[in-house]
Amino acid sequence: MSADTRRKRPSETRLDEVDEPAFSELAEQYRRELHVHCYRMLGSFEDAEDTVQETFLRAWRRRETFEGRSTFRAWLYRIATNACLDRLARHRPEPATGGEVLWLQPYPDHLLDELPTGEADDPETVAVARETVELAYLVAVQHLAPRPRAVLILRDVLGWPAKDVAEHLGDSVNSVNSALQRARAGMREHLPAERQDWTGGEQDAATRELVRRYTEASVATDIGALAALLRDDVRCSMPPTPGLYVGREAVVRDWVESGFEGMTGLRAVPASVNRQPAVAFYLWQSEEGAYLPLTLDVLRVTGGAISEIVTFHGDRFPPLGLPDRLPADGTQ
Repeated sequence: MSADTRRKRPSETRLDEVDEPAFSELAEQYRRELHVHCYRMLGSFEDAEDTVQETFLRAWRRRETFEGRSTFRAWLYRIATNACLDRLARHRPEPATGGEVLWLQPYPDHLLDELPTGEADDPETVAVARETVELAYLVAVQHLAPRPRAVLILRDVLGWPAKDVAEHLGDSVNSVNSALQRARAGMREHLPAERQDWTGGEQDAATRELVRRYTEASVATDIGALAALLRDDVRCSMPPTPGLYVGREAVVRDWVESGFEGMTGLRAVPASVNRQPAVAFYLWQSEEGAYLPLTLDVLRVTGGAISEIVTFHGDRFPPLGLPDRLPADGTQ
C-alpha cells in the first residue's frame, strides 16, 4: 500500500485493501478511548482489556463491512459495544445484596490522561468532564440491564444521536428512547443524591488537606482521628470481598473488629484513580525486608468530609502503575 493511501482518512479507504500493519495503526489511535468505553460498560479494567482486543480482532476480520457511511471511529465503537453486550450475555454478574459491584476495578488517572483532548465539545472530553469514570457512576451503571446500559453510554456519555444508536444496535429509535428513559431512571436510583456536590477534576486545597489527614491517621491507625473525617452516612466497601458498611458507627466497628487499630508497619503513597483521590497502603514484611502492597483506598469527598471509601486489594497495584514494594527507608 502506498504512503498516500496510508494517509487517507479511514472513511475514504477500502479497508479490505489495507494490510494488517496499516489497519492496526489506524485502530490503535482509538485504543484508550475504546478501553474506557468498555470499562464503563463492564466495570472491570481487565475485562475491558480483553474486550478491546476482541474488538480489534473482529474489526480486522470484518473490515470489508466498513462502507464509509460512518466514521472509522464510530464503526469501532459499534463493534466494541456489541462485544461488550456479547460478553454480558455470556456472563452478566449481579450486584451483591447490599448493592456492591464485586467485579469493580479502579482505573488509573495517568491512563485517562491519554484520552484525546479534541475540541471543547468533543464527546470524550465532555464525558470525562461529567465524571462518568468516577466509581459511583460505574457502580450505578452496572445495575442497569446491558442494553439500556449501552444506550445510556452511547447517548449520554458519547453524545450520539438516537438515530445513530438505533442503527448501531439494530433497534428502532422508539426502542432506543424508551431504553434511555429506563436507564436514566435507574441511574437516579443508584447515584448519590448529592452528586452535584462532589464533582471531581482538580482537587481543591480543602480536599487535599482532608486526604492528607486521612493518610496520616491511617498510617497511625488512629481510628478516632479517622472517624472525625467521615460523614455520618459514609459508605465503605472492598470489592471483590462482599460486604457494605453504611454509617460512621458501622464503619468504625468494622475497623475495630478487623484489628486495624494498633496495626504497625504501614506506609502510604498518594494516588489518583477514576478522577478521585486515593491512597495506596503498604505493610512492612520483615521476611522481604520491604513494604509490600496492602490496599488502595479510593475516597469520595462530599461537603468537606469523606462520604465513601472503596478499598481495593493489593493485586490492583500493578495496573495502576504503583510500586510493587517500598524499601525499608520508605522511599519509592
